Amino acid sequence: MGLYLVLLGVQGAGKGEQAKFIQTTYGIPQVSTGDLFRAMKTRTDDLARRIQETMAAGKLIDDATTNEVVRERLAMDDAKGGVILDGYPRTPAQAEWLEAHLREKGERVSAVILFKLDYYTAFKRAFGRVSDASGGTYNIYYNRDGIASDSMDAHPEKQFPPRLVVKLKSGETAIRRPDDADANAIIKRIDTFISTTAPLIEHYDAKGLLHAINADQPIEDVSSELKALIDSVRA
Repeated sequence: MGLYLVLLGVQGAGKGEQAKFIQTTYGIPQVSTGDLFRAMKTRTDDLARRIQETMAAGKLIDDATTNEVVRERLAMDDAKGGVILDGYPRTPAQAEWLEAHLREKGERVSAVILFKLDYYTAFKRAFGRVSDASGGTYNIYYNRDGIASDSMDAHPEKQFPPRLVVKLKSGETAIRRPDDADANAIIKRIDTFISTTAPLIEHYDAKGLLHAINADQPIEDVSSELKALIDSVRA
Protein backbone atom coordinates (compact mmCIF):
# COMPACT_ATOMS: atom_id res chain seq x y z
CA MET A 1 0.00 0.00 0.00
CA GLY A 2 1.14 3.51 -0.73
CA LEU A 3 1.27 6.39 1.74
CA TYR A 4 -1.46 8.93 0.97
CA LEU A 5 -1.59 11.81 3.44
CA VAL A 6 -3.95 14.79 3.49
CA LEU A 7 -2.66 17.85 5.39
CA LEU A 8 -5.05 20.38 6.92
CA GLY A 9 -4.16 23.51 8.84
CA VAL A 10 -4.62 27.26 8.92
CA GLN A 11 -1.91 29.43 7.37
CA GLY A 12 0.96 29.66 9.82
CA ALA A 13 0.43 26.17 11.21
CA GLY A 14 3.64 24.96 9.54
CA LYS A 15 2.18 22.62 6.92
CA GLY A 16 4.84 23.57 4.37
CA GLU A 17 7.71 22.86 6.76
CA GLN A 18 6.24 19.51 7.79
CA ALA A 19 5.50 18.56 4.18
CA LYS A 20 9.23 18.96 3.47
CA PHE A 21 9.97 16.72 6.44
CA ILE A 22 7.60 14.05 5.11
CA GLN A 23 9.12 14.27 1.64
CA THR A 24 12.62 13.78 3.00
CA THR A 25 11.68 11.04 5.46
CA TYR A 26 9.28 8.98 3.35
CA GLY A 27 10.23 9.87 -0.23
CA ILE A 28 6.78 10.86 -1.47
CA PRO A 29 6.02 14.10 -3.36
CA GLN A 30 3.92 17.01 -2.19
CA VAL A 31 0.92 17.67 -4.43
CA SER A 32 -0.67 21.11 -4.31
CA THR A 33 -3.58 21.92 -6.62
CA GLY A 34 -2.48 25.57 -6.58
CA ASP A 35 0.88 24.55 -8.04
CA LEU A 36 -0.82 22.23 -10.54
CA PHE A 37 -3.14 25.00 -11.75
CA ARG A 38 -0.25 27.46 -12.13
CA ALA A 39 1.67 24.87 -14.15
CA MET A 40 -1.21 24.80 -16.65
CA LYS A 41 -0.06 28.21 -17.94
CA THR A 42 2.77 26.50 -19.84
CA ARG A 43 0.55 23.79 -21.41
CA THR A 44 -1.60 23.89 -24.54
CA ASP A 45 -3.80 20.78 -24.19
CA ASP A 46 -7.60 20.96 -23.76
CA LEU A 47 -7.52 20.52 -19.97
CA ALA A 48 -4.94 23.28 -19.57
CA ARG A 49 -6.85 25.66 -21.87
CA ARG A 50 -10.05 25.04 -19.93
CA ILE A 51 -8.32 25.88 -16.66
CA GLN A 52 -6.58 28.94 -18.14
CA GLU A 53 -9.91 30.31 -19.37
CA THR A 54 -11.59 29.72 -16.00
CA MET A 55 -8.78 31.42 -14.08
CA ALA A 56 -8.63 34.33 -16.55
CA ALA A 57 -12.35 34.89 -15.93
CA GLY A 58 -11.70 35.03 -12.18
CA LYS A 59 -13.83 31.95 -11.53
CA LEU A 60 -13.16 28.98 -9.25
CA ILE A 61 -12.10 25.69 -10.80
CA ASP A 62 -15.04 23.26 -10.45
CA ASP A 63 -14.75 19.96 -8.59
CA ALA A 64 -14.80 17.77 -11.71
CA THR A 65 -11.93 19.68 -13.36
CA THR A 66 -9.94 19.74 -10.12
CA ASN A 67 -10.38 16.00 -9.73
CA GLU A 68 -9.23 15.50 -13.32
CA VAL A 69 -6.02 17.42 -12.60
CA VAL A 70 -5.41 15.37 -9.44
CA ARG A 71 -6.08 12.11 -11.30
CA GLU A 72 -3.45 13.10 -13.88
CA ARG A 73 -0.89 13.94 -11.16
CA LEU A 74 -1.46 10.74 -9.18
CA ALA A 75 -0.77 8.72 -12.33
CA MET A 76 2.81 10.02 -12.58
CA ASP A 77 5.68 7.71 -11.72
CA ASP A 78 6.89 9.63 -8.67
CA ALA A 79 3.42 9.33 -7.08
CA LYS A 80 3.18 5.54 -7.33
CA GLY A 81 4.20 5.12 -3.67
CA GLY A 82 1.87 7.81 -2.38
CA VAL A 83 1.65 11.60 -2.06
CA ILE A 84 1.23 14.45 0.39
CA LEU A 85 -1.97 16.32 -0.52
CA ASP A 86 -1.94 19.99 0.48
CA GLY A 87 -4.88 22.19 -0.49
CA TYR A 88 -6.84 19.21 -1.79
CA PRO A 89 -9.48 18.05 -1.19
CA ARG A 90 -11.25 21.31 -0.43
CA THR A 91 -14.79 19.93 -0.24
CA PRO A 92 -16.42 16.72 1.01
CA ALA A 93 -17.35 16.00 -2.63
CA GLN A 94 -13.69 16.12 -3.63
CA ALA A 95 -12.85 13.94 -0.63
CA GLU A 96 -15.39 11.33 -1.74
CA TRP A 97 -13.97 11.36 -5.27
CA LEU A 98 -10.43 10.91 -3.95
CA GLU A 99 -11.43 7.97 -1.77
CA ALA A 100 -13.23 6.30 -4.70
CA HIS A 101 -10.30 6.91 -7.05
CA LEU A 102 -7.79 5.43 -4.63
CA ARG A 103 -10.09 2.49 -3.97
CA GLU A 104 -10.09 1.69 -7.70
CA LYS A 105 -6.30 1.46 -7.50
CA GLY A 106 -6.39 -0.73 -4.40
CA GLU A 107 -5.23 2.19 -2.26
CA ARG A 108 -6.73 4.39 0.46
CA VAL A 109 -6.15 7.63 2.34
CA SER A 110 -3.67 6.65 5.06
CA ALA A 111 -4.33 9.60 7.37
CA VAL A 112 -5.69 13.13 7.43
CA ILE A 113 -3.46 15.27 9.62
CA LEU A 114 -4.85 18.46 11.15
CA PHE A 115 -2.18 20.85 12.42
CA LYS A 116 -4.07 22.62 15.18
CA LEU A 117 -3.20 26.24 15.91
CA ASP A 118 -5.33 28.93 17.50
CA TYR A 119 -6.22 31.69 15.07
CA TYR A 120 -4.61 34.51 17.05
CA THR A 121 -1.27 32.70 16.94
CA ALA A 122 -1.81 31.94 13.25
CA PHE A 123 -2.31 35.66 12.60
CA LYS A 124 0.88 36.60 14.45
CA ARG A 125 2.91 33.96 12.63
CA ALA A 126 1.81 35.32 9.25
CA PHE A 127 1.75 39.06 9.98
CA GLY A 128 5.04 38.95 11.87
CA ARG A 129 6.95 36.92 9.27
CA VAL A 130 9.88 38.59 7.48
CA SER A 131 13.05 37.43 5.75
CA ASP A 132 16.43 38.69 4.62
CA ALA A 133 17.94 38.57 1.13
CA SER A 134 19.64 35.23 1.79
CA GLY A 135 16.38 33.55 2.84
CA GLY A 136 16.86 33.75 6.60
CA THR A 137 13.51 34.01 8.38
CA TYR A 138 12.43 36.02 11.42
CA ASN A 139 9.24 36.92 13.21
CA ILE A 140 8.62 40.16 15.07
CA TYR A 141 6.64 38.29 17.74
CA TYR A 142 8.66 35.09 18.16
CA ASN A 143 12.15 35.39 16.66
CA ARG A 144 13.46 38.93 16.92
CA ASP A 145 17.19 38.16 17.02
CA GLY A 146 18.73 40.20 14.23
CA ILE A 147 15.77 42.50 13.57
CA ALA A 148 14.14 45.64 14.95
CA SER A 149 10.57 46.73 14.18
CA ASP A 150 8.75 50.02 14.56
CA SER A 151 5.61 51.77 13.39
CA MET A 152 5.95 54.53 10.82
CA ASP A 153 3.28 57.05 9.82
CA ALA A 154 2.04 56.17 6.36
CA HIS A 155 0.65 59.63 5.66
CA PRO A 156 1.98 63.08 6.63
CA GLU A 157 -1.47 64.13 7.88
CA LYS A 158 -2.09 60.73 9.50
CA GLN A 159 -5.07 59.94 7.31
CA PHE A 160 -3.91 56.31 7.22
CA PRO A 161 -2.89 54.11 10.14
CA PRO A 162 0.86 53.63 10.78
CA ARG A 163 2.60 50.82 8.89
CA LEU A 164 5.00 48.29 10.32
CA VAL A 165 8.64 48.64 9.24
CA VAL A 166 11.14 45.90 10.06
CA LYS A 167 14.88 46.51 9.80
CA LEU A 168 17.74 44.04 9.87
CA LYS A 169 20.69 44.77 12.14
CA SER A 170 22.61 45.67 8.96
CA GLY A 171 20.17 48.55 8.50
CA GLU A 172 18.46 47.04 5.47
CA THR A 173 14.69 46.78 5.37
CA ALA A 174 13.52 43.19 5.84
CA ILE A 175 11.51 41.50 3.11
CA ARG A 176 7.80 40.96 3.72
CA ARG A 177 5.46 39.06 1.44
CA PRO A 178 2.73 41.48 0.32
CA ASP A 179 -0.02 39.11 1.49
CA ASP A 180 1.62 38.84 4.94
CA ALA A 181 1.83 42.64 5.27
CA ASP A 182 -1.92 42.99 4.67
CA ALA A 183 -3.66 42.22 7.97
CA ASN A 184 -7.07 42.18 6.30
CA ALA A 185 -5.90 39.60 3.74
CA ILE A 186 -4.61 37.36 6.54
CA ILE A 187 -7.93 37.55 8.38
CA LYS A 188 -9.79 36.70 5.16
CA ARG A 189 -7.58 33.63 4.66
CA ILE A 190 -8.27 32.51 8.22
CA ASP A 191 -12.03 33.03 7.69
CA THR A 192 -11.85 31.03 4.45
CA PHE A 193 -10.04 28.22 6.24
CA ILE A 194 -12.70 28.11 8.95
CA SER A 195 -15.61 28.03 6.51
CA THR A 196 -14.14 25.55 4.02
CA THR A 197 -12.26 23.21 6.33
CA ALA A 198 -14.92 22.60 9.00
CA PRO A 199 -16.98 20.30 6.72
CA LEU A 200 -13.84 18.37 5.76
CA ILE A 201 -12.85 17.91 9.40
CA GLU A 202 -16.31 16.51 10.12
CA HIS A 203 -16.15 14.28 7.03
CA TYR A 204 -12.80 12.73 7.88
CA ASP A 205 -13.47 12.55 11.60
CA ALA A 206 -16.60 10.50 10.91
CA LYS A 207 -14.50 8.08 8.88
CA GLY A 208 -11.90 7.71 11.64
CA LEU A 209 -9.14 9.17 9.45
CA LEU A 210 -8.58 12.49 11.25
CA HIS A 211 -5.51 12.89 13.48
CA ALA A 212 -4.76 16.20 15.22
CA ILE A 213 -1.28 17.48 16.07
CA ASN A 214 -0.56 20.51 18.22
CA ALA A 215 1.23 22.93 15.86
CA ASP A 216 1.99 25.40 18.66
CA GLN A 217 5.28 23.77 19.65
CA PRO A 218 8.85 23.70 18.26
CA ILE A 219 9.20 22.45 14.68
CA GLU A 220 11.29 19.46 15.78
CA ASP A 221 8.61 18.38 18.28
CA VAL A 222 5.89 18.61 15.65
CA SER A 223 8.04 16.54 13.26
CA SER A 224 8.66 13.90 15.94
CA GLU A 225 4.95 13.62 16.73
CA LEU A 226 4.17 13.54 13.01
CA LYS A 227 6.63 10.72 12.35
CA ALA A 228 5.20 8.62 15.19
CA LEU A 229 1.71 9.13 13.76
CA ILE A 230 2.69 8.23 10.20
CA ASP A 231 4.61 5.16 11.33
CA SER A 232 1.57 4.01 13.31
CA VAL A 233 -0.81 4.24 10.33
CA ARG A 234 1.69 2.44 8.10
CA ALA A 235 2.11 -0.47 10.51
